[in-house]
Formats: sequence, structure tokens, C-alpha cells
Amino acid sequence: MKIKVGVSNRHVHLSKEDFKKLFGNADFYSIRDLSQGGEFASNLVVNIKTEKGQIDNVRIVGPLRDHTQVEISKTDAYKLGINPPVRMSGDFAGALDIMLSSDSEEVLVKEACILAHRHIHCKTSELEKYGLYEGKIVKVKVDGPRGGILDNVIVKVKENFNLELHLDTDEANAFGLNNGDIVEIMEEE
Repeated sequence: MKIKVGVSNRHVHLSKEDFKKLFGNADFYSIRDLSQGGEFASNLVVNIKTEKGQIDNVRIVGPLRDHTQVEISKTDAYKLGINPPVRMSGDFAGALDIMLSSDSEEVLVKEACILAHRHIHCKTSELEKYGLYEGKIVKVKVDGPRGGILDNVIVKVKENFNLELHLDTDEANAFGLNNGDIVEIMEEE
């Protein structure tokens, strides 16, 4: 089965509480809709800071959540001098504490920083059609000069999702993939 690729750059999902600490009553709005229903790139950015490094102007993705989550790549982790775990969104087991700053404020966020696990988004109503289910682990074949097989791709389900493989920038670059490229979910043997 063919599927579109979505490449996810480093970004932050803020909780309402952390948003208030960093930005007060600042306007928070969409500058661009993202491929997954209801998510958007917001008008605001933060800096991610550790004792060993800093990455500036990291986009906040909306809407606001119950728990702040900072998603970076392994390359970003090297720059920051940290080693966050690979986790699915919302799984904070072992997630690292991380400092976020705006132009005027700074907040230490507990158990927030992860490397996002590669995953496939799928609508609940399309599961049967594609032979998928929540948590199913599949392999994805990538063609082309840097082609190969992506193991351990986890299916993530929600009705407002659009069918798409999500990779971070390191994974996409390793396979020579861009947003909108087409790859193939391999049939089970």
C-alpha cells in the first residue's frame, strides 16, 4: 500500500500553563495548517536551552495540550548535549526535563523532551480498509538512490488524522525523502 510522507521538524507542543508562563496573554494563532486535522504551525516560537547548547526559534504547534512536549531530532540532541528517549507522542516515560524561553520569560519543563518515534497516522474509519489497527507495527519500503526499509513504524489512530508516514528530519534525510514523497507499507509475510 502506498502512503505519503510527512517530514516533521523540531517543534514544541505547549500546555496552557506553560504557554501562560512564557507568553502571558499573547495572541496565539495559526500561520499554516499542518497535514493532520486540527494541528497548525503557530505564530510563536521558543528557544530550547540546556547547559551545553541552545536552539533558537523553535515553532510552537497548536492547539495547546495538557502536557508540554518538545520533539527534536537526534542531531538536535547532540547540539543540546542530551539523550532523550524515542517515544510516541504523549508517552513521557523517561522524557527529559528541558528549558524553554521566550523573549521575556523562561520555564523549566519537566519530563517533556523526546525523539518522536516514526509513525503512520490513520483515520479510525479507514483502519479496516487498510488492514491497520492502533499500535500495529509495520515496515515501510523506500525506493530511490538512498532507499531501504524502515522497521518499527507504529500505527497511530484518530478520526481527524490523514493517512501519512511521519518521520523526523534525520530519518527523512537519511533516505532522501521530502514532504509529499510516496513510500510503501510492506505486506506482512
